[in-house]
Amino acid sequence: MNIIVFGASGGTGKEVIKLALEEGHRVTAFARTPSKLSIQHPHLHIIEGNGLDRELVIQAMKGHDAVISTLGTDGLKKTTTLSEMTSNIVDGMNENGIERIAYTASAGIEDEIPGLTGFMASKILKNVLADHKRAVELLKQSGKAWTVARPLRLDDGTRTGEYRMDSKGVPTGGKRISRSDVAHFLLEAVVKHDHIYRSVGLAY
Repeated sequence: MNIIVFGASGGTGKEVIKLALEEGHRVTAFARTPSKLSIQHPHLHIIEGNGLDRELVIQAMKGHDAVISTLGTDGLKKTTTLSEMTSNIVDGMNENGIERIAYTASAGIEDEIPGLTGFMASKILKNVLADHKRAVELLKQSGKAWTVARPLRLDDGTRTGEYRMDSKGVPTGGKRISRSDVAHFLLEAVVKHDHIYRSVGLAY
């Protein structure tokens, strides 16, 4: 499969790339700062660019079978960056006939985290969560085969391939999940055409 990864130089993006290459896929890494990747492989193509550059995004997506987005934002201020970049990605999918996308959001976008933890997340991350919500709404309206990952707190733990999923909330008692296991979920979703039209909470 030919997969393009947006947000490729971030922690989860790099894990997606490493796993996809291990499994024999061809990968295009779209990254603002390619020097952060430190990955070399004959099946890896790197494009330096900003997801806000609509024409470059559309051009970069040519010839791919699926999209994985691990885009994030810098800081907690009000932003429309994620939804603007997602709009460009949807345009690129339309222009290039791509139907499949897996998008990394965050637990909390559906006000689904219970108790004090959920309350604090909704306050501290309100601007980021609001932008993720707008991006997810764009995917739902796009007519494409989308999957949304809603991981709880991310860390740099090892990949286990064993984690809990909840399509209505978050896994009960879950606190964290490694970026590498989020990458595992995203890649499995697009390769196996699983979890289509589902927003899935992820945790151990």
